[in-house]
Amino acid sequence: MPTPLFDQVVVTVCFAPGEDADWFAASEKVNDLLHADGTPARRYHVRHRRLIGWLTRFLGYYLLDAARRFGAVTMAAGGRKGRLDLTGTAAKAAHHAALRWRTWNTHIAATTRPAHPWEDYLAQHNADPTKLRLAEARRRFEQQPRVLAMLAHHLDPYELSVYQAGEATYVGLHWRIALIGNALITTDGRLLIPTSDSVADRIRFLNEACAYLCSLRSSARLCAVAIA
Repeated sequence: MPTPLFDQVVVTVCFAPGEDADWFAASEKVNDLLHADGTPARRYHVRHRRLIGWLTRFLGYYLLDAARRFGAVTMAAGGRKGRLDLTGTAAKAAHHAALRWRTWNTHIAATTRPAHPWEDYLAQHNADPTKLRLAEARRRFEQQPRVLAMLAHHLDPYELSVYQAGEATYVGLHWRIALIGNALITTDGRLLIPTSDSVADRIRFLNEACAYLCSLRSSARLCAVAIA
């Protein structure tokens, strides 16, 4: 069954200043806490300082798994917080999310009736799996006209509840996802994850994780890991 809201499982690993913060250290932390292997995920835009941007644009210092375009560093899987453009990363995700929601609002919400989100059918299945099997729950969910229309427009129907919650909620969720992913490992080794798959619990988790990320000093290191 597709996992709602996420294209892939991503864990943000945080390191304290002075701690070994390379890709291998991040991989070890993920393996220790989640018993999974992964690869670097280039999710962050790179910040270029205004006064010396022409120089830093071509230098990969304090970055992990940096990507270049025409020689200039543009994206990275992590690095020193002060070198990552977290604001730009969130802004780009918010922009694309707003475009998706407006497409949904114009072509889906305006032409179809509200539908029951996947969470409702999943709850019915979990309450009595013998009465409503998972495959049948999925079939009933996807046969709704609004869900069929979303599939036709290449919009993820498993995000239906968030789309129906309004543009601000949908956009706010996705810029937080761009910064955090599915889980966050703190500098002291704590694992922050949603308490359930519900959208409300994911929003609570993302709010907590974003607040933690903002509290870190600019010298702290980050690394985004995509779990296979």
